[in-house]
Amino acid sequence: MKISPDQIVYWEWGVIRLSATIVYTWGVMAFVTGVSWFVTRKLSIDGRIGRLQNALEVIVGAIREQIREVTHTGPDAHVAFVGTLFLFILVSNVLAVVPGFHPPTGSLSTTASLASLVFLAVPLYGIQSQGLGAYLRQYVEPTWLMLPFNVLGEFSRTLALAVRLYGNMMSGTVIAAILLALAPLFFPIIMHALGLLTGVIQAYIFAVLALVYMASATAAHQTRASAPPPPKTSGD
Repeated sequence: MKISPDQIVYWEWGVIRLSATIVYTWGVMAFVTGVSWFVTRKLSIDGRIGRLQNALEVIVGAIREQIREVTHTGPDAHVAFVGTLFLFILVSNVLAVVPGFHPPTGSLSTTASLASLVFLAVPLYGIQSQGLGAYLRQYVEPTWLMLPFNVLGEFSRTLALAVRLYGNMMSGTVIAAILLALAPLFFPIIMHALGLLTGVIQAYIFAVLALVYMASATAAHQTRASAPPPPKTSGD
């Protein structure tokens, strides 16, 4: 039983391998891009709004509102990156109910790549908000002894992001295969329903955790900026 799309190879030439992970990753990207182009090709700001545009506005509005609740700031800086992560993972997981489709999120290489993007985005957002010196200073506060622990924390939460998503998707595949072997006529319906629910939840959790990590990189700067000045002593 192949539990990872990395194990399904469609074409191989030397060290070059075209696995199901690559094929379905690009397939999801093409699908999301095509749907986005189709929905936004005739946007209307007044008059009658189509159903597809209305659905798109609801999705984007929900993402922006969630970002605002987590970061307590305007969502414009995060909506493109977090929204793209959420939609890619969501579509990948939901399409798993299609016969023959292998969700790329069931591959550790895909989840590790997504987590690595978050790993790179966190310092970029922090440096953009605080400046390079102020951001790097956080790693040695309140003492230089905290430097290795803070660096280790950055890597460990990136690993946790990758393994959490991969583990949940892989376990769902294994359980579905076992139940399908036990009762092929009844359990698939239940597993497809549970798979849809799990896929949506996992996409939401991954996006929210990525948002929390990026927001934490700017929170210290915002806290220092909003803190009141220290009281003057009598000698001032």
